[in-house]
Amino acid sequence: MTTTAHREELSPLRIPAFRALAAGRLIDMLGNSVATVALAFAVLDLTGSLTYLGLVVGARTVANVVFVLFGGVLADRMPRRLLLVSSTGLAAVSQAAVATVVLTGIASVPLLVVLSAVNGLAAAVALPASAALLPQTVPEGARQRANSVIRLGMNAANILGVSVGGILVAAIGPGQGLAIDALSFAIAGLCFALVRVGPHTTAERSESLTRQLRDGWTEVRSRDWVWIVVLTFLVLNACFGAYMEVLGPYIADTSFGRRDWGFIVGAQGVGLLFGALLAMRIRVPRLLLLGCACMASIALMPLMLAVWPSTVPLMLAAFAAGLGLDVFAVAWDTSLQQHIPEDKLARVVSYDILGSVIAIPVAQIAAPPVVHAIGLGPTLWVMTLVVLGCVLAMVTTSGVRSLRQPRV
Repeated sequence: MTTTAHREELSPLRIPAFRALAAGRLIDMLGNSVATVALAFAVLDLTGSLTYLGLVVGARTVANVVFVLFGGVLADRMPRRLLLVSSTGLAAVSQAAVATVVLTGIASVPLLVVLSAVNGLAAAVALPASAALLPQTVPEGARQRANSVIRLGMNAANILGVSVGGILVAAIGPGQGLAIDALSFAIAGLCFALVRVGPHTTAERSESLTRQLRDGWTEVRSRDWVWIVVLTFLVLNACFGAYMEVLGPYIADTSFGRRDWGFIVGAQGVGLLFGALLAMRIRVPRLLLLGCACMASIALMPLMLAVWPSTVPLMLAAFAAGLGLDVFAVAWDTSLQQHIPEDKLARVVSYDILGSVIAIPVAQIAAPPVVHAIGLGPTLWVMTLVVLGCVLAMVTTSGVRSLRQPRV
């Protein structure tokens, strides 16, 4: 019985097009996770400055935010496989250039900023295209399992990549780690080239970019379950980024220690893996409602940081947060793919990506002044209540509550 269920859950991997797409995204994530560590130490070796590190890393995020809507338009107008192959090719070239200037000793901060921005542009094109390509590779009834498999692979690659990146940087240096990332992009591009699917319904190419962006936004705001979730995640991700990347490390540094914070972050990664596995098995008619309710789990982290900042409670809270995040992610991706018209899906995804990331750096910058103004404990309590308020807003939205999985 268990073997039969396992085969059913992984059945999308029997489809060659999906298998190639999943392999490409896994390899892409693995290389990027290695590069995250390698680039940080390359900049620190070059400058020794946290400010310059922020500039180089931030350039990629800014380019991603600026161009992601454009990437969504392109993915609705053009063959998505072609866009994926082209964008990963550009990413391979830009990362190879970063590796070359680091290895040859000619790297400079302005040059790294430019190359990092090029990489961010490539990601802005690739992300909507890859998300919108998935439903073309599997039947409608297999999309939930397919999204779970993608999330499982990407989470495993992220955990492994960060660990491998640290080992590689210590053993052979950051330049070689960046070269591996460039190679991973090239291999991912080859995988994407093997994704053979029929043509998708495309947006009208004669329409202007502005008109097509407006059409995408109309698709978002015409469905309350879409715009409410996008809006609440703007707030949720801002809180998440502030307490996981700013306040949590600060508390760890002044109490239980940096090593244990690593265990806590690792527990979240394990929770993400289990969340993807759980999402494979869930069979409920109101999948999105369940996913939104699971987001209440991320309130446990700021709550525990406020009332019980110890390693074991925080590891349990981080595990629960990771579990809830991935159940939601699978529910959300599946719902978009099943209910958004094919020729507008990439644009809706691009608005979702924009809303998900745009407030994170603002919250990370604002968190320390807020702590100085009202105190650490009150700040964490406010974040806890804000998270719960966002979840309440989602689960009480009529569109979220009424959205049902189509019968297949």
